[in-house]
Amino acid sequence: MSACAPPHAQHSHPPHSPPPRRRRRLPVEGVDVSAAVAVFLIALPLSLGIALATGAPLQAGLVAAAVGGIVAGRVGGCPLQVSGPAAGLTVVTADLIQRYGWRATCGITVLAGLAQLGLGCLRVARGALAVSPAVVHGMLAGIGLTIAVAQLHIVLGGSPDSSVLANLRALPEQLARMHPAAVSMSAVTLVLLLAWPRLPGRAGRLLRTVPAALVAVAGATAAASLAGLALPRVELPSWRSHALAGLPEGPVLGIVAAVLTTTLVCSVQSLLGAVAVDKLTANRPGSAHPVSRPGSASRVGRSDLDRELLGQGAANIVSGALGGLPVAGVAVRSTANVKSGAVSRNSTMLHGVLVVVAALLMVPILEEIPLASLAALVMAVGIQMVSLHHIRTVTRHREVPVYAATTLGVVFLGVLQGVLLGVAVAVAVALHRLTRTRITHDEQEGVHHVHIRGQLTFLAVPRLSRALHLVPQGAHAVVELSGSFMDHAAYESLQDWRSSHIARGGTAELSGRRDGTRTAGPTASTGCRCRPWTPWRNHQSCFMGFVGHPTASAGQRPGHELVWGINSFQRHTAPLVREELARLAREGQRPSQLFITCADSRLVTSMITASGPGDLFVVRNVGNLVPPPGEESGDDSVAAAVEYAVDVLGVRSVTVCGHSGCGAMQALLAGAPAPGAAPDGTALRRWLRHGLPSLARTSDARADRPRLAGRGPADAAEELCLTNVVQQLEHLKAHGPVARALERGELELHGMYFHVGEARAYLFTALDGAVPVFEDVERGVTAGEEAGSPV
Repeated sequence: MSACAPPHAQHSHPPHSPPPRRRRRLPVEGVDVSAAVAVFLIALPLSLGIALATGAPLQAGLVAAAVGGIVAGRVGGCPLQVSGPAAGLTVVTADLIQRYGWRATCGITVLAGLAQLGLGCLRVARGALAVSPAVVHGMLAGIGLTIAVAQLHIVLGGSPDSSVLANLRALPEQLARMHPAAVSMSAVTLVLLLAWPRLPGRAGRLLRTVPAALVAVAGATAAASLAGLALPRVELPSWRSHALAGLPEGPVLGIVAAVLTTTLVCSVQSLLGAVAVDKLTANRPGSAHPVSRPGSASRVGRSDLDRELLGQGAANIVSGALGGLPVAGVAVRSTANVKSGAVSRNSTMLHGVLVVVAALLMVPILEEIPLASLAALVMAVGIQMVSLHHIRTVTRHREVPVYAATTLGVVFLGVLQGVLLGVAVAVAVALHRLTRTRITHDEQEGVHHVHIRGQLTFLAVPRLSRALHLVPQGAHAVVELSGSFMDHAAYESLQDWRSSHIARGGTAELSGRRDGTRTAGPTASTGCRCRPWTPWRNHQSCFMGFVGHPTASAGQRPGHELVWGINSFQRHTAPLVREELARLAREGQRPSQLFITCADSRLVTSMITASGPGDLFVVRNVGNLVPPPGEESGDDSVAAAVEYAVDVLGVRSVTVCGHSGCGAMQALLAGAPAPGAAPDGTALRRWLRHGLPSLARTSDARADRPRLAGRGPADAAEELCLTNVVQQLEHLKAHGPVARALERGELELHGMYFHVGEARAYLFTALDGAVPVFEDVERGVTAGEEAGSPV
């Protein structure tokens, strides 16, 4: 049977026996239905409000919501992201309608969808995520401010202009002649919108299950109807007169710019939304690769961003052709979908079907909604787009100029112009940081220190040369590098000076402040090839033979390597972690992960998991073995660690990590003690008996062979390493603390395989009864999301 055969082919029934009876399952799970209803209740008023804010026919919002749910939900690569008319597209769409008219705007939406299809086919989706977050947040803030200022006029009973400056200039006059009925209904909407999520007590928790947006609009509609107020209300003409897409007319460059702007905003918002949905899903209890819970309903993997771009393009083509607004991923609805417990794309599609039903059967009810209530709702959404959290983030990363330039550019120039201005400022800021290098020289107790702060490039070489030549001949010099980048010109200049200084009888020491790695003059026997930016390369050779190092000598003992490492830690690393370690000393350890791995010296757990002090509770032994209960043979250390981690520390997950080239697995293949043999021989041979179940599993013809990122194991040793991880997870489930925590839903088990030669981690993602598959952890993870693996 081919390894590529589908699972049902690998487990087929005998040829002459009847097929096994399978339990019938409902086509849509209950959690998807409840999530779809929750999202529908949010989408209905927002879709009408966004259509109102753009100046489009109100039916266009319902068309976009239905198409976004059904088409993008079915085709897209992010199953739980809900697409539809988005507030981020309001300014762009309103400007297009003002310039080209409604039907031409629908045609531009179709062209933008075609452009998204092309980008998806070119697989450039992840390239869109390279845009600075400050630019994206600034764009959304600018759009939010534009929406809020425009909708404020409707809230006050007037009508907005297409220009932000015009709306601001007309605001005093609008305040002087505001409409009391419109203001009162807007106030009711805003009060309900803000107060509903804050209802206290048990009754409040029950009431909060109804979306605040729906309560706010429904409350204002009921109040207006009971009071008999004369207010402009929603008008939904007959669907027979609904306008469809038309060909845009006008200057070619203007139409191209309009298509590019729509494509840019739709794509960036949708892709960033997909990444955010992945994070929400990963943080949801029981969602991260439930190795230990095969019955879990969560089966949502990471988003395929290129497919998501194709799905958004298809949705925009259909929406534009049917006379709907542009479609993009919507954060509010997607968040509600995830938090409502949705487990598949069925929830998104069903929400679209509900919108279609509402558009056909609920027209009389929808036409009772006051326009002022919808305007207040959209104004609140616009204000929320100016996120204080985003402002604090860009301030912390010193990107306020980028954020401010993008925001002001979007408000006063337009979306595309504002984004281009933000990108230009971001590039200028990056170049400024790259060229901003501070180089100082001082003397302390006869040692000359040259401090280099910032990135060391060819632009800083003249200043570097002047500082280095302040060091007298024959002196001991220490060059401290605090940057993370050094180009070739700077490196050559530094190395030339060092060689010349050593030749004249001096000593030179290069110190990387962050990692404690040093580079110094070569000895007669060997040269140190370590660099400040590669702290582990040829690490051992850098411990010995440093010119001018106090422990360097021809007969240096190996123990001095440890002394040098401790000294390096005390000088360079301890000042950076002392505050965090002091906090852990006061509060005690509270790790969330138990990490069981091999004692192999090539596995640096903190490095391969990007973890720090207090993150992992680590257990290491030969072969990353977990003896089953009752078979420890006098060694309860692993069982004790598991019990302490689960019952005392309350860790949320346990990971068993194997690795390539494991000596324990090679010893098992070479000939391990037979099962049931007398407990004699060396301690190592007695310990390796706990790996015999893994060896037996590889020999079992009925057992599924593990796969590594779509391929089979390279050899028998790698197959045993992978199988051993799966087997040790089975042993873990037999331990009482683990079994009880799994039953309560408080613990997850993960398998991991680290390929030493590739420096690459693979995560075990198979469920019980399926082929064990170790997937590349890096696939689907971007630098901006920094989602990481579950460990």
